[in-house]
Amino acid sequence: MADPLSRELIVSSAPHVRGRDNIRRMMYDVAIALIPAGIAAVYFFGLRSLLIVLITVASALGAEALIQRAMGRRVTITDGSALVTAVLLAYNLPPTVPLWLPFIGASIAIGLGKMVYGGLGYNPFNPALISRTILLAAWPVLMTSWVVPFDAVATATPLAVIKMGDNLQAVKDLLHVDSNLSLYRQMFWGNHGGCLGETSIPALLLGGVYLMYRRVITWHIPITYVSTVAVTALLLGRDPIFHLLAGGLILGALYMATCPVTTPVTPRGRIYFGLGAGLLTMLIRAFGSLPEGIMYSILLMNAATPLLDRYTRPRIYGKGAR
Repeated sequence: MADPLSRELIVSSAPHVRGRDNIRRMMYDVAIALIPAGIAAVYFFGLRSLLIVLITVASALGAEALIQRAMGRRVTITDGSALVTAVLLAYNLPPTVPLWLPFIGASIAIGLGKMVYGGLGYNPFNPALISRTILLAAWPVLMTSWVVPFDAVATATPLAVIKMGDNLQAVKDLLHVDSNLSLYRQMFWGNHGGCLGETSIPALLLGGVYLMYRRVITWHIPITYVSTVAVTALLLGRDPIFHLLAGGLILGALYMATCPVTTPVTPRGRIYFGLGAGLLTMLIRAFGSLPEGIMYSILLMNAATPLLDRYTRPRIYGKGAR
């Protein structure tokens, strides 16, 4: 009879305790969480929104497969990372963009935002935001053309109206409401001009609750980010509720600022990340030339992530402070 102690002895390095979480499960959880915002986009802006998302997804998957083939690597498009990048990019596009723009944007996101650094896990910046930055610089008119929901009439976003020097009354006139409460309600549900996936707050929050339930994200960045925006707006003499509901704050705080690759791994580092992103967002909105600050604030904090991880890492157990 064989000695039971001699069977299947596996020698490996730590960690020895492992969970069921993996990249594929996390990415597909994020994709599932983004579905309500996609449904809201189709509801407000029509079936063309779905076509933009599908073109972006197909282009991203194709670009990643081609690049991995060219690099002699195994094709890993089924891990869900390219899918999530594509959907987030599509949600950051106006509903009026020509259908060739999502193809170019997806290729940029995968090629320059991800694969040029070595692939998943090595990119220092959010690929979808890298792509949006380049698209905005190359085609500013196409990337800032908005329409009224349920209609094809051109309009401005609430943040753009404020940036032009107007007050909340001008925004109420734009949305045809007569009180602040009606304005907040209409902005909350998403019945105003904006990018495909950023306008409907309930749809985004529903997905965010799912991600927290599945423990894909933690509260540290979203809560700190949103709270910092509200407090900074109040200190600057601006309406905090308006700035919480306007633009892509909720989309950015829940889905792009929480990217596990480009944000800190320590809880304290995530809080600092949220504080910095929220402060930068309001400074850009208040004093910058652009009406929105989500994109640049997250990218700038992505650059600070290595420093945040370094200076917020916990003390090793049993080791005294330096």
